[in-house]
Amino acid sequence: MSLSSEETPEASGPHLRLPGGPTAGSPAALSPESAASARSSVARETVFTSRGVSVNYGAKRALENVTLEIESNYATAFIGPSGCGKSTFLRCLNRMNDSITGFKIDGDLLYHGHDLYGSGANRVEVRRRIGMVFQKPNPFPKSIYDNVAWAARNLGMKQDLDERVERALRSAALWDEVKDRLKASALGLSGGQQQRLCIARAVAIEPDVVLLDEPASALDPIATAAIEDLITALKSQYTIVIVTHNMQQAMRVADKTAFFSLDESRIGTLIEYETTDKLFSRPGDKRTEAYITGQFG
Repeated sequence: MSLSSEETPEASGPHLRLPGGPTAGSPAALSPESAASARSSVARETVFTSRGVSVNYGAKRALENVTLEIESNYATAFIGPSGCGKSTFLRCLNRMNDSITGFKIDGDLLYHGHDLYGSGANRVEVRRRIGMVFQKPNPFPKSIYDNVAWAARNLGMKQDLDERVERALRSAALWDEVKDRLKASALGLSGGQQQRLCIARAVAIEPDVVLLDEPASALDPIATAAIEDLITALKSQYTIVIVTHNMQQAMRVADKTAFFSLDESRIGTLIEYETTDKLFSRPGDKRTEAYITGQFG
């Protein structure tokens, strides 16, 4: 597996999968319950390894010394107060911060053992393998079909495009709601449907990882529940990393949770990283306990 630009888009398309990712006819086609059972019988692969990662925006230090590992086919949640660097770190995972003036990252950030910021890493390939869905739904002013097909077309994955679009919409639990109006504008969908469409757009190119930056913060409770159910279902096929301000949401969907906060110098830092059950029921740091019990934040 390489993050360089030497692979052609077709070669890295539906028939070539990353470690931990699904292939045609692989266990990704199993039910979530069967897939979960199969996963529990094998050791989990490490997808991301962060060693002493720090981030600056110009002279301002935003994040200090983050060390953790994220495992395959888990949903991992990042929680913490505003400004603590959790979204900054999430965006480091697929190099979305690169275009920000003054951005600088130190430390080691590895994806399946490959340096995400090494000289041989290609940003387009990184973002193909590590998809992202943002806080506010951002469908293109195009048809529902063209939204889902957009990235695949741009990457040269044009074979069996109709099947790819249908598969992505089914994965996002949206197919039954839109199958009779695929040529209609995506802007006519509800907010919750638009966010699921954005998830379908992200998974249409069969990434290994899906990053979600507060994907339900702008949605009503019913739409939020649909997104949470979708996250739980997607874990059987993808590694999920989600930023959320909603601690109850983290408890519902995440297998592991990382708590970020601000140190005495008001710099974002990782305080605690544990299984979700342990972090919320038996936190190992007083700062974590103070946050989850509502003493600050």
